[in-house]
Amino acid sequence: MTTQMITINIQNNIAVLGINIANQPMNVLNNESIPALSEALEKVYTNPDVKGIILTSERPEFIAGADLKMILQNNGRAPEELFKLSMSLNTIFRKMETNGKPIVAAMNGTALGGGYEVCLACHHRVALNNPKSIIGLPEVTIGLLPGGGGTQRLPRMIGMEAAAPLLLEGKRVSPKDALAFGMVDQLADSPEEMFQKAVEWIEAHPIAVQPWDEVDKKTGKIKARENFKVPGGNVLTPKGVQLMMGGTAMTLAKTQGNYPAPIEIMSCVYEGLLVNIDRGIVIEARHFVKVANSSVAKNLIRTTFFGLNEVNKGAGRPKNVPVTQINSIGILGAGMMGAGIAYVSAQAGLKVVLKDTSLENAEKGKDYSRKLLQKGIERGKMTAEKAEQILALIQTTDIYESLQDVDLIIEAVFENPSLKANVTQEAEKFLREDGVFASNTSTLPITELAKATQKQENFIGIHFFSPVDKMQLVEIIVGKQTSDYALAMAMDYVKKIRKTPIVVNDSRGFYTSRVFSTYTSEGLELLKDGVNPVVIENVAKQMGFPVGPLAVSDEVALDLAYKISHESVQAGVLSPDDTAYQISKQFTEMGRLGKKAKAGFYEYPDPTTGKKKYLWEGLSQLFPLNSIQPSAEDIKQRLFYRQVLETVKCFEEGVLRTPLDADLGSIFAWGFPAYLGGTLSFVDTVGIVDFVKECDRLADTYGDRFRPTTQLREMAEANKGFY
Repeated sequence: MTTQMITINIQNNIAVLGINIANQPMNVLNNESIPALSEALEKVYTNPDVKGIILTSERPEFIAGADLKMILQNNGRAPEELFKLSMSLNTIFRKMETNGKPIVAAMNGTALGGGYEVCLACHHRVALNNPKSIIGLPEVTIGLLPGGGGTQRLPRMIGMEAAAPLLLEGKRVSPKDALAFGMVDQLADSPEEMFQKAVEWIEAHPIAVQPWDEVDKKTGKIKARENFKVPGGNVLTPKGVQLMMGGTAMTLAKTQGNYPAPIEIMSCVYEGLLVNIDRGIVIEARHFVKVANSSVAKNLIRTTFFGLNEVNKGAGRPKNVPVTQINSIGILGAGMMGAGIAYVSAQAGLKVVLKDTSLENAEKGKDYSRKLLQKGIERGKMTAEKAEQILALIQTTDIYESLQDVDLIIEAVFENPSLKANVTQEAEKFLREDGVFASNTSTLPITELAKATQKQENFIGIHFFSPVDKMQLVEIIVGKQTSDYALAMAMDYVKKIRKTPIVVNDSRGFYTSRVFSTYTSEGLELLKDGVNPVVIENVAKQMGFPVGPLAVSDEVALDLAYKISHESVQAGVLSPDDTAYQISKQFTEMGRLGKKAKAGFYEYPDPTTGKKKYLWEGLSQLFPLNSIQPSAEDIKQRLFYRQVLETVKCFEEGVLRTPLDADLGSIFAWGFPAYLGGTLSFVDTVGIVDFVKECDRLADTYGDRFRPTTQLREMAEANKGFY
C-alpha cells in the first residue's frame, strides 16, 4: 500500500512506514512530504489491526531535514501565516505522541534538523550504527532554530546542560555519540537487528507515553503532563538558573547580538520549560517565526548553504572540458604556504614533489606535515599507519628534474616577479605535455606572470590562504590567455583537496587581497582621524569580524603591506599620499613590522609570562585622540561600506564573475560577517536605495573613497539589487 511518498507495510499487526521522497536528492520535509506523512500516519492510527508503528526510510538517509527552499520561499510572509505553517507540523508531531499507539523511529541513516525532530516525536529511537550517519539539530548554523519541537523535547529528554551544545552550536554527532548523549535509545549493527529491536520495543510497550505526557484518569486519553521534572533540574532550580544565565552571557559574547537564533533558542528553552509541552511548542513556534523571517536566516541559507553547495559542486567550472586527471603535483617553495599545500595535497592522495633551494629546506617543509599528522594521531583521528602513508607521498628535493611529468606545478615562492619568472622557466620544462602551471600569488597579476611561460594558455593563479590546512577557500585567478582547460584542471584539483573555489578574473590584488586591504586601510584612516584604537578594534569585533583591522595588519605584517602598496604606487594605481601606504612605510622604517617582530600596532609580551598582546602606548603620540569621538555606528559604517564599495567596483570591472563568488570569498577569505550574507548581499540587506544614500553621506563627510559608482546610482534608481 502507498500513500504518495510513504509506503505502508503491515506485518504481524505492526505498520512499517517507509519514507521515500523520490523527487528530491534526499529525504526532506517539504510541502509535499509533510502532508504525505500525515496522511500515512492517519491511515495506521485508524486501522484497528495496527498495534504499533515503525517509521523508517527507504533511502540511505533517514530524513536530511526540512527543505530550505521552502523556508526561503516563506521568508517575508506575514508572521501569522508562518506561525500557522509551523504549528501544522507540530500538530502532526503531537498526534504521533498522543495517538495511543507506540511509534518507533528506525533511524537507518542521517537524521538532521526536522528529520531528527520526527525521531524526537516518536516514543523510541533505534539507530543503525553507521559511522557515516550524522544526527543533530544544526538549524542555528543557518540562522534558524528547531521549529518542530526540538527546543522543547530535547531538553526534556536529556536535560538542559546536555542539550545546550546540540541546540546552540548545532553540534552533529555519530549514532554512537548520540547514544551517549541520550539522543537515541538503542543502536543496531544491521538493518535486520534495527527492525528486530523496534518490534521488540513495541511488543513490550503496547501503550506508549512520552515522559512529558500522562494518561488522563477521566478520559483515558494522553495529555501534556503539568509540572514535568526536567532531567538535571528545571529552569528555576539553582542549577537551571545558573545554566540559563551563563549560557545567555556566553551566547551574547560569542555572537555579539548579530545572530538572533541562539538567543531565541535560549528564550525557547527558558520560557517553554516553565509550562507544559503543548504550551512550550506554541512558544517555540512564535520564536521560530522571528528567526525564519529574519534577513540573517535568508543570508545564511542563500550564501552559506545553497551558495556553498553550488560552488563546491563546480558552478564556475567550464562545462565543455572533461574531468582532468591529476595524480601528481610539484610545489616550488617549501615555506609556510608551500608546506601547507603539500600537506593538503598528500592528504587527498596525490603524489607531491616538494622542491626548495636545498634539501634541508624542503625537509623542513615536510616537517610541517609530520607535525600535523602527529597531532592527528595523538587526538585519535588518525592511525600511525595512515600518517606514514600520507608522508610517503611527499618527496623532497632540491633539483628541478624531480618534477618530471607531474600533472600540475604550483609555484609558492616570495612575491617577487623576477624570482617567480625564474623558477617558472626552470620548472616548466619538466611539466607533463598538457600539464598546468599555477602561481600561488596573492597580488601579482597573473597575465604578467604568465609571460615567463612557453604556454600562457596553461598558466593560472591558485591563491591559497594561510594556514592552508585550516582555510577552506581557494581563489582561482584566470589570466587573459588562460584556457578553459587550465581552469577546469585547477578546479578539479581544488575539489580533490576538498576546498571551496571561487573564480575571478585577473587584476592587481585580484578580489580577496584587494578588498581585504580596504578593511585594514579604513582602520588606519580611523586611527589617523584620532579615533581611539581600542574603540576601533572593539567595534570591528562587535560587527562580527574575527579581529580588528589593526590586529590583522600586524598578523599580515606591516613591511609586506608596505611592499605591496609601494609596488602599487610605482605602478601608478595608488597615490603616494595614501594613508595606509604612509603608515605602513612609517612603521616599517621604525622596525615595528607586526606580530613577527613582536612589535607593530600591538606589543607582544613573552608567551611564558602569560600576558596577552596589548595596543602599543606609542600610538597616542603618533595619532593623538580627537576631542570629539565618532559613534560606534559611524565606525561600523566606515568599515563596512569601504569594503562593500570596493567589491562593487570589482564586480563592475569584471574581476568578479558572480555575486556568489563575491559573497563566499568575503566570508571565507577574511571573515566578513556571515550574518550579512557577504559583501554584495550586504547591499541587498540594507536596500540599494538606502545603501547609495549612505555612501553619499559618508563621501560628503570622509572623502570620495565612499562615493557610489554611476552603475550603483542607476541600480538604485531602478531599485534593483544584486540578487
